[in-house]
Amino acid sequence: MASVKQKSKMSRVMHEHKEGKLTSGSGKKVKSRKQAIAIAMSESGQSRKKRGGSGSKAGNSRRKLSSSRSKSKRAS
Repeated sequence: MASVKQKSKMSRVMHEHKEGKLTSGSGKKVKSRKQAIAIAMSESGQSRKKRGGSGSKAGNSRRKLSSSRSKSKRAS
């Protein structure tokens, strides 16, 4: 869910794109709408990965499974 500040940043960047003033990191003008959306999301912080508890739990269970598999390979 985007915050009010993120939404205002998105609208400002998209307005720049519409006026033809939006530039990429290299300094070239952005012509593609998709690229403009990507830049807007990046600047507003919406494209960053979310760190949560549920993802880390799944990762831990995978580690346990892989370690138990490696033990069984060593035994045989």
